[in-house]
Amino acid sequence: MLTEGTYPQSYGGVSVWCDQLLRGLPRIAFEVHAIEVTGTEKPVWQLPANVSTRAVPLWPPVHRRPHLTRPRRDDDLAHAYQDLLCSLLWPGIDFASALSRLARCTGGDLAPWGEAAAGWLLDAWAGTKELRNYPAPSVLDALTTVDIVEHWLRPALAPAPRADVTHAVTNGLSTLMALTAKWAHGTPMLLTEHGVYLRERYLGLRESGYTWPVKLMLSAFQRRLCSTAYQTADLITPGNRFNHRWETRFGADPSRIETVYNGVDPADFPAAGREPDAPTIAWAGRIDPIKDLETLLRAFALVRAELPDARLRIFGGTPAVSRPYLKRCEALAEELGLGESATFEGRVDNIRDAYAAGHVVVLSSISEGFPYTLIEAMTSGRATVSTDVGGVSEAVGDTGLIVPPREPAAMAGACLRLLRDELLRHRLGGQARRRALDFFTVDKAVDAFDGIYRDLAANVDPRSRSRERASVA
Repeated sequence: MLTEGTYPQSYGGVSVWCDQLLRGLPRIAFEVHAIEVTGTEKPVWQLPANVSTRAVPLWPPVHRRPHLTRPRRDDDLAHAYQDLLCSLLWPGIDFASALSRLARCTGGDLAPWGEAAAGWLLDAWAGTKELRNYPAPSVLDALTTVDIVEHWLRPALAPAPRADVTHAVTNGLSTLMALTAKWAHGTPMLLTEHGVYLRERYLGLRESGYTWPVKLMLSAFQRRLCSTAYQTADLITPGNRFNHRWETRFGADPSRIETVYNGVDPADFPAAGREPDAPTIAWAGRIDPIKDLETLLRAFALVRAELPDARLRIFGGTPAVSRPYLKRCEALAEELGLGESATFEGRVDNIRDAYAAGHVVVLSSISEGFPYTLIEAMTSGRATVSTDVGGVSEAVGDTGLIVPPREPAAMAGACLRLLRDELLRHRLGGQARRRALDFFTVDKAVDAFDGIYRDLAANVDPRSRSRERASVA
């Protein structure tokens, strides 16, 4: 299993999904190759007995960098690296071919080529007719780009995993290890997507402080890598049907796509029961810009103008990288004059308590796959208001209210409607629970992947098998 910034170092929906799968298949031995920042991160999950881990750091401390097994100046490596960088700007150079050649240089080091690599990028830009009318990147822009790309490529230069199947749990950097295993050993490659990785990278780059040329080149790298993974994977298992349009748009064979919905254990989420005394909106998740808590806070300010005793309770941990965003949200809450009516309460020992804390559970994200918080809230029997992103409408059906993302007035209107209408709220909450129990349980998801692993390991054509499973579903 190949992860990036999730299991076992952090909490979140993808990590919950990983833990469910690993524990649900105790007879399978899993080796988790986890892409981390420094390699010094401590696991926050207790590993099952059938799981071992290997850290793949992108930015390791100097004293933890591995001893190189190849010469520092390798011509084969340099030529592959040059072609890969030029492919970001020249469509005539094949990114996948350059990446596969680079991956054969196991143990190589790209860092010594930094200045030369920046020159390659500048020359490629100057030679691209479509870019001549745009401001050229500076030397600093080129150096910034190659420094980031060099670190991103480190998983491709690590020894290729040896396994019966590689399972990348998101597109992006984790697929580098799956691609190298397929190219080196012929290992079947399974790719699961929850959110749309590429879309979320685009959103992240848009909000970053990089210059336009750097954003263009980094987005080109991510786009070409994601496309290579889509085209190479033996089977793609998105957590929702919404992802299909992105996957096929970037080269996936539709016959190699099989939707496998996330699921929860019904025993962990009994009906929430009695509602709180004051009208309360609950939110649960990981504090992150993609969750768009700013829209939620602005919506709540509009709710509070109509219902002065309303409360907003926000539950969830904050990764280190998102602490500035949390401070921004806290400042916005103060600016809106929300006072003690809106509270950031951190992680809770039992997430079902977060859903029980509200009359209504809100999901405010600008990008999602098939969010656990939503199906957990549904299983708990709470009415929901959700933004129309990713697979949210697939999850909710007609059992909750769906609003456009980044529209506080629409979100506020939906929340007010449910807070004021007890009959509608309880009817939707009951329907949501029945829908979740019928379609979104962990047993269904685990059983699906058990069959998929066996098919891939036995070299059964996943296209015929996925059609067979789909006809039964």
